Amino acid sequence: MESRDVNVTNSPERGIYDARELGIPKMLLLGLQHMFSFFGATVLVPLIVGLPIQTTILSVGLGTWLFHLVTGMSVPAFLGSSFAFLGGYALINASPTFAAMELNERLAYANGGALVGVVICYLTLAFAIKMLGTKKVLRFLPPVVTGPIIMCIGLTLLPSAIDNAATNWPLALLAIFIIVGFSIWGRGIFKIVPILMGVAIPYGIVVVASRLGASGSWALDFNKIASAHWFGLPPFIFPKFNLEAILIMSPICIATVVEHVGDIVAISATTGQNYIKDPGLHRTLIGDFLASLLALFIGGPSNTTYGENTGVLEMTKVYDPIVIRIAATYAIFLAFIPKISAIIAAVPAAVIGGVSFILYGMISAIGVRNLVENLTDLKKQRNLIIVAIILACGLGMRNGVTFSVGDISITFTGIALAAIVGIVTNAVLPGADYEFGENPTADDDNGIAIR
Repeated sequence: MESRDVNVTNSPERGIYDARELGIPKMLLLGLQHMFSFFGATVLVPLIVGLPIQTTILSVGLGTWLFHLVTGMSVPAFLGSSFAFLGGYALINASPTFAAMELNERLAYANGGALVGVVICYLTLAFAIKMLGTKKVLRFLPPVVTGPIIMCIGLTLLPSAIDNAATNWPLALLAIFIIVGFSIWGRGIFKIVPILMGVAIPYGIVVVASRLGASGSWALDFNKIASAHWFGLPPFIFPKFNLEAILIMSPICIATVVEHVGDIVAISATTGQNYIKDPGLHRTLIGDFLASLLALFIGGPSNTTYGENTGVLEMTKVYDPIVIRIAATYAIFLAFIPKISAIIAAVPAAVIGGVSFILYGMISAIGVRNLVENLTDLKKQRNLIIVAIILACGLGMRNGVTFSVGDISITFTGIALAAIVGIVTNAVLPGADYEFGENPTADDDNGIAIR
């Protein structure tokens, strides 16, 4: 990997920026760990809405490679299925316009609506950043706004982790203890693959328990694995377009755009590299846009930069993007091997819950760190109000807000509301203590915690 900072070198304290020094076997294991970290959430989205799992896996693998090509192979981000659109799919399924259609046709219209929203939102912001400059656009996204939004991203995902863990708390706690144990006391390769160990060991225990006659959440259904073929082409669902579907799905893209900015900020803060400046936020947005466009066109859910993998970066301190590309390559191959996909998809929900419990919590912690490292003064009533409003909208309005335009219902998710209200409140309230132009060092960082 060509470093973006000549002063960045591998060290136990700062992290590993060139994974080649670890050797190929360790790099392959690290890629496998990243694959396990995104797999549960990525597969969960199509399972909920009915999209093809193989197609989704293919879209996230190809989409991640597209993102890396657009961003100069420099940003250690993985793009997986976005949860933000789940509410939109539910609304389309319930709408009288689409209710009588076959599932695949409803999904085609939903993906068509999301595709239009992705084009509008991502290209508009990317164009604005390219024309006006990052600083002029990001002056509306200081740490007092981005920090709480990052926190909301992690905290809104936590209920799904709890629900999964609740299917078998002993198994989930075992996964958590293994991850913590290997992270703190692990040696050698085991210290940098705690997530992989947190999945593999509990999974192995459940496999053995199943063979010994265990039942319930301690048992696996081997029938799906046995019936899966070793090779198969992913099924494609091509988008269709309808004004009602566009109005339902498009506003959700506001949340994913802000989530993208928050995730890039979080990755930058985690790795100590300013990716908003280089390769530039406009390029990361274009990369995310192309990945989502591909996914929606072939029948997967819209993609988003994955916080799960940011959590893995924070835990392992291995920041080389090549490890992410290895995980993406695994995903592409898996898309054509239903048998292996079935084996991985059979990972117990409780294990996924335990792993997610740690990773989602880390995303929230990164949001807190974003506030702290940028010296955000929460003694000021103004800043406290902004943070409070963002958290209240993002966490309190779990079902979002729905309003009607004629006969069409439009829903804004909690994260979208948090982003919009936070940005507007910060712009309107006087007394901003983070002004671009007054602090050259902070301007170079564009509001992110790299001091």
